Formats: sequence, structure tokens, C-alpha cells
Amino acid sequence: MKAISLVSKECRTVSYVSGPLIFVENVKGVTFGEIVEIILPNGDHRTGQVLDISERMAVIQVYEGTSWVDSSKTRVIFTGEPARINVSRDMLGRVFNGVGKPRDGGPEVIPEARLDIVGSAINPYARDKPSDFIQTGISAIDGLNTLVRGQKLPIFTGSGLPANKLAAQIARQAKVLGEGENFAVIFVAMGITHKEASFFMQDFERTGALERVVFFMNLADDPTIERIATPRCALTTAEFLAFKHDLHVLVILTDMINYCEALREVSTAREEVPGRRGYPGYMYTDLASIYERAGRIKGKKGSITQIPILTMPDDDITHPVPDLTGYITEGQIVLSRDLYRRGVDPPIDSLPCLSRLMNLGIGPGKTREDHRNVADQLYASYAYGRDLRRLVAIVGEEALTELDRTYLKFADEFEKRFITQGDENRSIEDTFAIAWDILSLLPMEELKRIKVEYIKKYHPIYKGAS
Repeated sequence: MKAISLVSKECRTVSYVSGPLIFVENVKGVTFGEIVEIILPNGDHRTGQVLDISERMAVIQVYEGTSWVDSSKTRVIFTGEPARINVSRDMLGRVFNGVGKPRDGGPEVIPEARLDIVGSAINPYARDKPSDFIQTGISAIDGLNTLVRGQKLPIFTGSGLPANKLAAQIARQAKVLGEGENFAVIFVAMGITHKEASFFMQDFERTGALERVVFFMNLADDPTIERIATPRCALTTAEFLAFKHDLHVLVILTDMINYCEALREVSTAREEVPGRRGYPGYMYTDLASIYERAGRIKGKKGSITQIPILTMPDDDITHPVPDLTGYITEGQIVLSRDLYRRGVDPPIDSLPCLSRLMNLGIGPGKTREDHRNVADQLYASYAYGRDLRRLVAIVGEEALTELDRTYLKFADEFEKRFITQGDENRSIEDTFAIAWDILSLLPMEELKRIKVEYIKKYHPIYKGAS
């Protein structure tokens, strides 16, 4: 058990219990966010955190749940300290629960530091502009919606779509070109099932990716309150590795909808006035406090890049959670149920996808000079091919011109060869090679978004002639 500080205060006036919360009366000198030790009548110890305070009442969220809490016999000790986590570079290759306790049977972490999980906001003036390309090995991301170091780029998925498979693939493949091994992954799983947890563990162990992963695992049957602390513990670890050990850190957060459901449950227990669909009105601010911990700092070598993953209820992208996430973050990757049914793997729908920082991470010296032009041409040609599919459903393919049929074939080949790749790890050069090969299906005069000099340099016809 953690030692109690000398400024701790003991209280026995537990008023009542509501869900994961206990309400304590007649408290003084208690501060918001401080850690609480809860001693049950049978001597068991639990940990809580002050969630709200007023003149006569303190609201405490209990990480281990409130079962067996007796309001008349339970002792509550206010420690006077904020929620903290022990951090060390030795956390790489380890598996922890949602609040940083070992879950892999290994020993406790020998801390290099003990840090407040809320962290410190990055001074906007001290922020450095994201500008370096991260290769995920996935063509639909690297080629069309490039991930840039220091960016926050969410993945929007639907129930039953292979977002977990995509997340694991990014975790094991992502690398900063030219940086060698100076790269780490913080994988944060919130509210996942035992089956999903087993999938992630087996995948990381099978591929050897676990060596560079810090895995925070909060299962579906773990306390809801722990889920709220999980991303903050993980991001505090990420900040330590990035800004103290100069590592480039990729933080993958899955599933943010489970985090927001936990937030709604606590809000309901506090009897707060609900906002959209019952979520608390401060959910935007709460999500921003997580997402805005990504970035780079001037004068620091390390960086934090975030990929939050969230399941859209009923595939509704206007649902409050994806809606607010889209406002805060810098783009989106969208998985399509239609593509999934047609066997496209990963089923990334390129048209609604966006990376707002893509232009900062591509071009000569980063990816390749023709990157922007090739991406624009792929988007435009695929969009036209998709429109033609809808037209064919109305008028039939006989009514199309020969050029229209070429675009239909292009759309099919784009999905089969560029988007579909399974577990293949493609370099950015492989992605460009496939892109140009598919573009060669179109007549040369249709490549209107690519400079002539790039066509002569990279088009298969000219490369074959040389």
C-alpha cells in the first residue's frame, strides 16, 4: 500500500454511494483531483479520486468500484496528492492495467519519475510545426492521407469492422524514416473484451512488436472509472519518453467511444444535466484535454503522434463523439462497411478521409516530389469512377463511353490493388509504384493533375522506354 502523506485527513462521514461514486460530508481543505485511500470494513484498501467538491460535500470516484462499501463503517483518507504514475524507460515491452499497475506478471516499475497524470499543457508558443513523414506501411494512409509526426489523426470505424486489426498493423509497422530504432508505441486499449485483448497480445508477441510497445489495457469488466484515467496515464508515459528520452512516440487510443461512455456513466451518477444524447456538456473540453497532448516542442527531439480509434454508433459520423473528435483533431481515416463486405482489406474509404497536415510531411526529401500530384489524381479519378458506378445502376453500362468504362476499371483496380493489401507492409516507394501502375490504365491526357515533368519521369511507359 502507498504511504499516506503527513497532510492526509481521515473522514468517516460517507453520506451515500451512487454507482462508481461515494459522497462524503463535512470535509475541509480537500482539493479537486486529489487521491483518496478508501478502507473497507474488512480491511481491504481501494483508491479513489476527488471528482467534485462543495462547501459540505466531496464526490469521490473509486477506481476499483464501490461494491462492499458500507457508508457507516468505511474510512476515507484524503492524501493531499494528485493522481500520479510511476514512469520509466523500462516500461517498454510491458503490459499494464489502466492506471499503470503491471498486468503481465512482471515486477513493479522502478520509477525514474512519478508524474501527475493530468500532465502539463504545451505552451502554444513552444509548439513546433509537425513536418516529418511517418510511414505506417499502409498505402491508403501513406499515399493519400499521410500521417505526420506530431499529428493527431483519428480512425472512424463501425461495429464489426476490422479497426483492431488495422490498429495492430499500424503499431507494428509504423516508423520514422531515417530515425532507426528511436521510436516507441504506446498502445491504449479501453473497454476491450478478453478476446480482443488476446488478439492484441498474440499479434504483438508473434511479430516482436511488443519490445517497443507500452501496452495499457483496460478490459470491459474492469472498473469504469479506471477507463477515464487510462488515456491520461498513457499520455503521461508518452510525454516522459518523448521529452525526457527523446523518443518519437506513437499513441494509439482504442476505443474512444468506450471512454466517452464511461464519461457519460460518471456524469449520470453525479446527476449532471445531460447534453447531446446524454453525454456531459463538457465532453468537448474533456476530449480536447486528451487530444491536445500530441505534438512537438521546440528544442526537443522527441514527439507525440496520436491515432485515436472510435466506433461510430450505427455508422453515424454525426454522432457526438466522432463529431467533436473531428473538430479537435487534424483529419480522419474512415472505414467503410460496403468495402468490407466486398473483401477490401483494410476497408479504408478514401473519399471521406482527410489529413489536414499532409502537405507538411510530403515532398522532396520527405517522401517524393510527385506525392501531392499523384494523390490528387488518384482521388479525382477514383471519385469519378465511383460516380459512374451509381450511373450504371440507373442507365446500364451500355450507355457509357469507352473512357467511362476505363474509369470504372480504374476504380475497381484502385480498390483491389492500392487499398487492399492485407498484412503486407509497403514502403512508400512500393505505394508510389502501385499508384503509377494503376494510373497508367488511364489515357495520358486524363492525368491532368500531374505535372508533365513527373509523368515523363515516373509513368511506366517512359520508365520502360528508358
